[in-house]
Amino acid sequence: MTSFRQMLASLKADVRIIFEKDPAAKGLVEVVLFYPGLHAVLAYRLAHWLHKQNIPVLPRLVAFLARFATGIEIHPAALIGKNFFIDHGMGVVIGETAIIGDNVLMYQGVTLGGTGKQLGKRHPTLGDNVVVGAGAQVLGNIEIGNNVRIGAGSVVLHTVPSDCTVVGVPGRVVYQGGKRLDPLAHSQVPDPVADVIRDLIQRVDELEQRLASPPRPLSRTTDEYRNGLGI
Repeated sequence: MTSFRQMLASLKADVRIIFEKDPAAKGLVEVVLFYPGLHAVLAYRLAHWLHKQNIPVLPRLVAFLARFATGIEIHPAALIGKNFFIDHGMGVVIGETAIIGDNVLMYQGVTLGGTGKQLGKRHPTLGDNVVVGAGAQVLGNIEIGNNVRIGAGSVVLHTVPSDCTVVGVPGRVVYQGGKRLDPLAHSQVPDPVADVIRDLIQRVDELEQRLASPPRPLSRTTDEYRNGLGI
């Protein structure tokens, strides 16, 4: 009974967090009827509860029907904390041994998957307050720390420490110096590749300016150099 009450409390938190994370959410009726991310999470909560009761087949059936209806696949055995929100959601896949902390925001096309046929823990572990951008792939038995932002389209294959941002393919860690960023402001995600390109362009401009400028006169004449060398 306690587990069932915890499931209901998680369901209420999942609905409430939508209004905090999505500025497009206009009312409870609209959210309940037209948010596939919410439908998938509600189905997962039920399937996970059934899974914990050791009921065979039925948890996978609930997950399968939710995938058919929403385009979101969440394995019943995955562990997901409270205040979990999948925005839009189409194409999201969360594997069997994945663990997701509290207050996690995830966009469409995200995969929390494995990297092979190994047994045991083979899917990622996400900490609290993590944001995973659209199309990001987080693969393998790795840990993503708290307050991490994963940029859209990133492929993360290694453990990521807390309080940083990951971008690129493969994912590269970019520290934010402790500055708190708005999790919905995708324009604030840094681009280290673009930074390197800008540095190279600046360096090329400096070299071109040096080549275009007239040569500086020698401070010593040719004869003085010869006399100094004994020629």
